[in-house]
Amino acid sequence: MSFFVYGLVIVLIMLVPNVVFALFNKDSFENNWHNKAVEILEQVGRFGCMIFMFIVIPEISFSSDESFALYIIVNMVLLLLYCLLWIVFFKKNNMAKAVSLSVIPSVIFLFSGIISFNIPLIIAAVIFSPCHILISVKNVTEKEKTE
Repeated sequence: MSFFVYGLVIVLIMLVPNVVFALFNKDSFENNWHNKAVEILEQVGRFGCMIFMFIVIPEISFSSDESFALYIIVNMVLLLLYCLLWIVFFKKNNMAKAVSLSVIPSVIFLFSGIISFNIPLIIAAVIFSPCHILISVKNVTEKEKTE
């Protein structure tokens, strides 16, 4: 088991806009779609992804210096896009926000796992990604039905 500081930094950067949003919009997130199994799987996957980004079992194994550089560059571009989209969609609740802000972290986790040969992260990302995207899309769809 090892500690991977770059993964921790990525997770912390991803959490910043979520925390800021929660602080300024205490009552803004309403779960309009309820499916306990999907919600549980999403949470298991979410925490697995966040933990396995920086607690690595076994050691991370980048195939080359270039693959590590690609890991850094791709994740920084995706994080920048994620943060920018949070700013753009800060006060909105629409399908574009739901899809983009659920797909980007999913891609970050899955890409990070694949490029670093981090099998537990890949497994967690495969659990998290479809559940997170489904919940995000269904919440917008359900909200639109009630309006």
